[in-house]
Amino acid sequence: MSPDKMVRMANQIATFFRSQPGDTPAQVAAHLGDFWEPRMRRQLLDHVAAGGEGLDAEVVAAAALLPVPAE
Repeated sequence: MSPDKMVRMANQIATFFRSQPGDTPAQVAAHLGDFWEPRMRRQLLDHVAAGGEGLDAEVVAAAALLPVPAE
């Protein structure tokens, strides 16, 4: 997936969960873990490791809660 699309999708998820009660990063991480396939999660983690350009702070915090997908 293109990095721009991945960033847009992740930020949309954070925007949604910000409107819900609860811990936004934990909710974003749970959603990504449940609905994003491992290679999408890997791409997100790699993007965060490279600086996370364009990502919402809640997504960056959520990424820290995600387990590293198997190679």
